[in-house]
Amino acid sequence: MSRDIRQSRDLVMEIEKREDDGTGDLFLEGYFAIFNSNYELWPGATESIAPGAFTECISGDVRALYNHDTNLVLGRTGAGTLELREDSHGLWGKIKINRNDTDAMNAHTRIMRGDVTQCSFGFDIEAEEFRDNGDGTCHWTITKVNPLYEISPCVFPAYKETTVSARKEDFENIKKRQHEAWQQQMKSKIKEVSNGFKSIDEEKRTDRKAKATRGA
Repeated sequence: MSRDIRQSRDLVMEIEKREDDGTGDLFLEGYFAIFNSNYELWPGATESIAPGAFTECISGDVRALYNHDTNLVLGRTGAGTLELREDSHGLWGKIKINRNDTDAMNAHTRIMRGDVTQCSFGFDIEAEEFRDNGDGTCHWTITKVNPLYEISPCVFPAYKETTVSARKEDFENIKKRQHEAWQQQMKSKIKEVSNGFKSIDEEKRTDRKAKATRGA
């Protein structure tokens, strides 16, 4: 996939409310990405994220947004109001909600009431693997994400059309390269067979000449 296209994927949130009795702070915490979970791009084409894909990027300055709105920042790793870590299940995050921010409190209320049930994360793909299953289906595995720009509880999935369009272009390019490689392989085989026939003809001509010389 083109590295010029910023990626976004979505899933149903595994988010929990937590209130620290000692400080009264509000938190949203849970998984914003799940490892080894197939994301359907279109029928027959899926994608998943491999464990460890976020290892090198979660130490960066990542934002927690609401609805991918850069004007509504819920937390930020650089400010200590967003915590991120990886485990065997996926990318886990904890957002400290600012009680003095009306927009943040409204977002928190909508999430806890169940009106907002999805989340997305924005990122770039640094490394991935492609598998053609040979039955008309295929699968991409993202093995390295860098950078991770943001995580975001959201009302609707973001950029899915852009994602699918980019993946389809990627798939067409892969198929084109496979076809070109097949054509080159066929040409090499034809050339090899042709050279074999030429060698046989040359041997026959040499043999005829030798016989003719002996007969003379």
